[in-house]
Amino acid sequence: GVGGDAKLPTELRGLTDGFHDLPAGRGFTTVYVTSRDTRRLYLLFDGERVNELAAFFGLVPLAVVLLVLYLSVWLAYRASQRAVSPITRLAAEVNRLDPDAPSPAPFAAERLPPDADAEVIILAAALERFAERLAAFVERERHFTRDVSHELRTPLTVIRVATDTLRERADLSRPVRDALARVARSARDMEDLVEAFLLLARETERGLPVDRVCVNDLIAAELEQLELIGRGKPVEVELDAACRLWVEGPEKALSALLGNLLRNAFAYTEVGTIRVVVEPRGVIIEDSGTGFDQARVATAFEPFSRGATAPAGGHGVGLTIVRRFSERFGWPVAFSSRPGTGTRVRVDFPAARGDARCNGDRLGRAGAGTGQG
Repeated sequence: GVGGDAKLPTELRGLTDGFHDLPAGRGFTTVYVTSRDTRRLYLLFDGERVNELAAFFGLVPLAVVLLVLYLSVWLAYRASQRAVSPITRLAAEVNRLDPDAPSPAPFAAERLPPDADAEVIILAAALERFAERLAAFVERERHFTRDVSHELRTPLTVIRVATDTLRERADLSRPVRDALARVARSARDMEDLVEAFLLLARETERGLPVDRVCVNDLIAAELEQLELIGRGKPVEVELDAACRLWVEGPEKALSALLGNLLRNAFAYTEVGTIRVVVEPRGVIIEDSGTGFDQARVATAFEPFSRGATAPAGGHGVGLTIVRRFSERFGWPVAFSSRPGTGTRVRVDFPAARGDARCNGDRLGRAGAGTGQG
């Protein structure tokens, strides 16, 4: 404390109470002045030293705290990565799993990181067992489809040949001939169904050969089969081909798809007309049969789904086979139908090529879906 201004340095004289900033020179830059009665107190501070202390005791601890914080976050991230990365890898392997040929090898425990958690090891073991069961199921389904279909072909062929032989006899009555015709028709339907199953089994095992197929020829062949199956049925079939349509794909698959659609139209049309239109990018099949409502349209492709007006003797899997080949080879199929009016089916072949040299071929089939015009 100092009693009078005469004893004060020049820089401090005349200062009022409070803080004052002074130019550096005597080792202090900040002065605090306070008065009590007739005495005054001067507190001198070295501002530069205060700034250094503030930086050391303020910024340095803050930097240390931030460093520790960031280091903790980084270590936590690394630990979470080590814990989550095996699960991410297992999820990627599940996404890459081929349903037609599932392999349990990607889920083996030895392929996991050495420091994998026990929960991850349990999950990998469960996925490995699931892949093994799935592979066994696919193999059983493949063998069943192939073996059963192969074994059914021989008795069906015998039935068909026997019925054809009996129908050639002249001493048979009309009811017997009608019964034989129904047997022959059912046997042919079963042969088509067995052939479709064999196609699906072969496509699952090693794929089907891809050819350049003329859709017009396949439709003509299918209509000839309908002529034999539906002899005497009062249905007129019209083929309107604006071009010869060529499609790159397996001939058997394309024949099965179109054949099932044509047989479906013929089955639901007892009296009326079936019209087949070949366009540059697709085929339209229209019938004037019983048709079905929108609820049936929504479930048409489901296995064993049959409408209330479905004819007897069907199996309800024809359109399921159509959907299988449609999705497999990218041939979209669109249905529209109304009860009592008929059904319209369109099959698109996006990569098809139409040959205009067809010059508007037209084929008319009258009576029981037979006879060319």
